[in-house]
Amino acid sequence: MPRVSFGEWVENAVDWLQSNLTWIFDAIKTVLGGMYDGVNAVLGGGEPLLMAAIFAVIAFWLRGIVPAVLTFAGFALIDSLALWDEAMATLSLVVVAAVITIVIAVPMGIWAARNNRVSAALRPVLDVMQTMPAFVYLIPGVMFFGVGVTPGVIATIVFAMPPGVRMTELGIRQVDSELVEAAAAFGTTPKDTLTRVQLPLALPTIMAGINQVIMLALSMVVIGGMAGAGGLGEKVYAAITQLQVGLAAESGIAVVILAMYLDRMTGALNERVSPLGRRAAAKVAAGARRLKFTHYKPGTAVAMTGVVVLALVAGGLNIAGSGSNDSGTATADSGNVGKGQKINLGYIPWDEGIASTFLWKELLEQRGYTTGITQLDAGPLYSGVARGDVDFQTDSWLPTTHKDYWDKYSDQLDDLGSWYGPTSLELSVPSYVKGIDSLEDLKGQGKKFNGKIIGIESSAGMMGTLNKKVLKEYGLEGEYEVVSSSTSSMLAELNASIKKKEPVVVTLWSPHWAYGKHDLKKLKDPKGAWGKGEEIHTVAHKGFAEKAPAVADWLKKFKLTEKQLTSLENEIQGAGQGKEQDGVRSWLKKNPGLLDELAPVPGGAGGAKQGKDAGKTVNMGYFPWDEAIASTYLWQNMLEDRGYRTTVKQLDPGPLYTGLAQGQLDVQFDSWLPTTHKDYWDRYKDNLTDLGSWYGPTSLELSVPSYVEGIDSLEDLKGQGKKFNGKIIGIESSAGMMGTLNKKVLKEYGLEGEYEVVSSSTSSMLAELNRSIKKKEPVVVTLWSPHWAYGKHDLKKLQDPKGAWGEGEQIHTVAKKDFAKDFPEFTGWLKDFKLSEAQLASLEVEIQKGGAGKEKESARHWMDANPDVVDQLAPVGS
Repeated sequence: MPRVSFGEWVENAVDWLQSNLTWIFDAIKTVLGGMYDGVNAVLGGGEPLLMAAIFAVIAFWLRGIVPAVLTFAGFALIDSLALWDEAMATLSLVVVAAVITIVIAVPMGIWAARNNRVSAALRPVLDVMQTMPAFVYLIPGVMFFGVGVTPGVIATIVFAMPPGVRMTELGIRQVDSELVEAAAAFGTTPKDTLTRVQLPLALPTIMAGINQVIMLALSMVVIGGMAGAGGLGEKVYAAITQLQVGLAAESGIAVVILAMYLDRMTGALNERVSPLGRRAAAKVAAGARRLKFTHYKPGTAVAMTGVVVLALVAGGLNIAGSGSNDSGTATADSGNVGKGQKINLGYIPWDEGIASTFLWKELLEQRGYTTGITQLDAGPLYSGVARGDVDFQTDSWLPTTHKDYWDKYSDQLDDLGSWYGPTSLELSVPSYVKGIDSLEDLKGQGKKFNGKIIGIESSAGMMGTLNKKVLKEYGLEGEYEVVSSSTSSMLAELNASIKKKEPVVVTLWSPHWAYGKHDLKKLKDPKGAWGKGEEIHTVAHKGFAEKAPAVADWLKKFKLTEKQLTSLENEIQGAGQGKEQDGVRSWLKKNPGLLDELAPVPGGAGGAKQGKDAGKTVNMGYFPWDEAIASTYLWQNMLEDRGYRTTVKQLDPGPLYTGLAQGQLDVQFDSWLPTTHKDYWDRYKDNLTDLGSWYGPTSLELSVPSYVEGIDSLEDLKGQGKKFNGKIIGIESSAGMMGTLNKKVLKEYGLEGEYEVVSSSTSSMLAELNRSIKKKEPVVVTLWSPHWAYGKHDLKKLQDPKGAWGEGEQIHTVAKKDFAKDFPEFTGWLKDFKLSEAQLASLEVEIQKGGAGKEKESARHWMDANPDVVDQLAPVGS
């Protein structure tokens, strides 16, 4: 039979979908992610015991007092196992997946019940959905949606839907046909027959189907954990791959508690919503003779009141807690480089991957970042980094082990350099295995090892090298089977064999702590089939250096010696399962200078230095000109690094100068003197302090796109009004340059009457400029230098031969009158404050890239890329 390339067709289809329908997948990911985040915020946001009480009230309403007590005890146990957040994440995933599945499955089941053709068409599709290995659904899920919650939700929906459809169809078809005929005979419409006869009678069967949907959804949590869905699934997956029996037992108990609760509650819900169920429950309650109180169930209104009261208490505690947190973070942390920025890390469960990842998790958190961490197999991990779902991973073995992944995703990845090497890949045997010292010695000895070589994850590059090259090179094909398992399973098999003194050959690599624990022999490779020693690299997604320049810089310089890595791995091994970060903290305490060596911050060891006036609040104002935004948010970041508190307000120039003069604001950084802001300065100068200029000279000008021929000077505008529709696009009417333009420039060049100066705003002027350039239309706008628009567009500054705009100005820092008295240290900094044209331009570009609402964060990015700027502009003595 000819080979049918079905798998190749599927891959081609997936590639086409990735290339052409990415926007659909992004939209689905956004919707599903938003639904999950919303549900998780509700379920995981409350105090655990209060949420457990809410679940208990629901159980009381549906099942009675005893199930309510057991429910509270079960969820309290989950909390005591420190798995509450993971359990609520899992419950959120199940709720979202189940709701979507039910919304789709029940209508499809109804349609199938009422149309035999639809039923016949759906049956094979449902068979495939239900019998296809659930792992298969994760592959396109990860490729289309990246790692995270979305592929887990999609796989769960597909896997859990068949029973919902089948049971709905079955329930409706089982309704007595005579009842349906009787309803039709009395003139009931098909719609009313469905809603008032068939659905009520089929409801117990439909509810059983919904129960199965929820149970199947919960059964998918471990598989979802393999794709980075988080929750208990990730804990179980970590326990499986790392052979952590204790963690597996604890996570398994939490899954069982959730499963029992959901099963009992959905089963009991039938009694509340189904007439037949209510009738059966009433008979049971009436027949109870003893312990009648155990059969008591509160009314819906009573239960709802209890849930609402507990929810309000939980919400109130959250608000109080968040308020206390805000006040606690008002003073800047001296080492708070990250300012809460989220960095997502991923790792393969190899020892050096675990060690380096949890090391960087701790380093980043100590530097003020928040972190997310996900264990994945190599394939999903590289895919996740390439998509940007994972920011970086520290365990890329190059150029051999992970070559396939690097070749596939290299266009979407940045190699931040190697931090350890050279390494080596090898097969190893216990030292008591005599006569096996080289890979050549394995030939003909297959029976001794039961024909098996114990491998690790099948996705690991070294497994490909072993199967495709090493076995072939030494003639071991057919004699040995390479058993794919996991790193932890391989180590468990090695340990078990050594205890029994049995021969075993395993895949290993150097460095590895197993060589310190056991007496092993690395089998020599005289033919060099494994290739040369490799380097362990840190790999990030494209654009990570722009997102977190400080972290990227740290990672590029990251190095660990063999002694450091080995001691770190041993410390983590000693800390035990689930306590990797505790092991890292213990190791860092034993290496006290390493934090500042690996993650240095401005100001030297220990982070940015505190200013002499740390704790004081500086009230800053600005009007929305680019250099004002840039300088204001730059100083806000630097002041907070020095321990000051800050407030920032955006105002028009008039109110801003008034606020400074009245002492309501302390300082602003964008006074254009002596021309643009002359009126404001003359009016308020007795109540202001000029702290000097930090940039200049500037220039004011009218500008046109370079494609506007024949307009090179203000003189050329005369008689060309029709070309520009008689308009000069201006900015805020309160700006001094607008007064200069109307009162002097137009008059000097005889443009009055021919041109109308349109007052708008800086953003509106730039939008009109951008629109006109896209359409290649003539336009003349007010601009000034420096401005980022000259870098973005090809513009001509119209020459001013008569000097109507006046000489170039200086950008000054202007403060309230008593500013020097209130802020002596800050005053000294501002008097020496200077930015070059290149510095200001790059800062403005960074803020433009960040977008509206992220000015402070963007300024921080610029500072991270210019790590010496804080000490230069705001020096603090030792």
